[in-house]
Amino acid sequence: MPDLSTPKPVAISARQARHLALAGQGFEKPDAGKTVDRRRIMKMIRKTNMLQIDSVNVLSRAHYMPVFSRLGIYDRDLLDQLSWGTSKQRKLFEYWGHEASLIPVEDYPLYRWRMEDALNGQGMWGGIARTAREHPEFVRDILEHLERKGTTAASDLNDEPREGGSQWWGWTKTKTAMEYLFWSGQVMARKRRGSFEREYDLPHRIIGDMAHDPVLPRDVAQRALIARGIVAMGVATLADLRKYFRLPTDDAKARVAEMVENGDLLPASVEGWTQPAFIAPDAKIRRRSSPTALMVPFDPVMWERDRVERIFGFNYRIEIYTPAEKRQYGYYVLPFMLEGDFVARVDLKADRKAKVLRVFSAHAEEGCDNDMVAAALHHHLCQLAVFLDLEDVVVTEMNPFSKRLAAQKPV
Repeated sequence: MPDLSTPKPVAISARQARHLALAGQGFEKPDAGKTVDRRRIMKMIRKTNMLQIDSVNVLSRAHYMPVFSRLGIYDRDLLDQLSWGTSKQRKLFEYWGHEASLIPVEDYPLYRWRMEDALNGQGMWGGIARTAREHPEFVRDILEHLERKGTTAASDLNDEPREGGSQWWGWTKTKTAMEYLFWSGQVMARKRRGSFEREYDLPHRIIGDMAHDPVLPRDVAQRALIARGIVAMGVATLADLRKYFRLPTDDAKARVAEMVENGDLLPASVEGWTQPAFIAPDAKIRRRSSPTALMVPFDPVMWERDRVERIFGFNYRIEIYTPAEKRQYGYYVLPFMLEGDFVARVDLKADRKAKVLRVFSAHAEEGCDNDMVAAALHHHLCQLAVFLDLEDVVVTEMNPFSKRLAAQKPV
């Protein structure tokens, strides 16, 4: 394997690394007064490479929020059209990117190697692979049903009880077989129901002839993903690049080594980092990006907690799966960034019945100007309420900072 340390590393300061990371994620200077249309939304998604999907809906479905964080208030129907609309409207497809994600359709060929792995029983959760291996006729029957009948959800076919004690969240055999077909690229998500259940159909009925294109060589596709990943992250370690697209460890090591050897990645030395890093050859080291934004736990900036701490000095853990009595900050906590620094965190819920945005807890980081942070955060919470079609922001006054926040007046 080529020696990754051969080229002289580019020296990058901690502040430059932060600017690179934020600019790469689409936190550029906003186009003030410009309408957030489908074109701008797609431009933003192409910078992050994908939007992660998650079923948690205490505030909003996760994939809507990164667009809001970067572009401000927009019409969520536009993103629905890009994700699940007609063949002319659709610009995204759902597949396994970082996790379950909405990905630009033009990147479909870059994920075919993962589908091929799944066809060969590799790279999937064990229960899904086992169902495909042990019940091939059952899987084939479901695929033939989709070929004949078109768009179908797993629940439309279920006639067997759920296995509530299994690690597959009570999935039926039908659901597990559908997931195998999805993972292996034999079916694609046509849309998500209100319950967030997928409806499946054949790929060519959703993305057209691209579904029949030849499969790219594995190494070519993976290098293309890493090239996109380094631009999206600005500066990254090998582990960062591997985790962004969930690449197999050995593949990631080989691809990065190849890209360093041919000049598609440059080694970098980042102030305060103990691991070697990499940047793109055309990276703009002196780029500036100091956004103010609320971010959900599923925003690409927040995906890898060790990277968040390394770049921003901000310790963040999602506490959804932590028992209530052991939570430090709350159930669905959004970090708040002010001019490029994480300065606060708020536990939020959209109370749709009462039409209010509830702030159950609010905590400022040490050393911050609490009055300044409270004013900026309240403004963004009011913007978020408008985005979510809510009419008010209600703050629970549980500490001095939350009292400051509650005392703010809408601008």
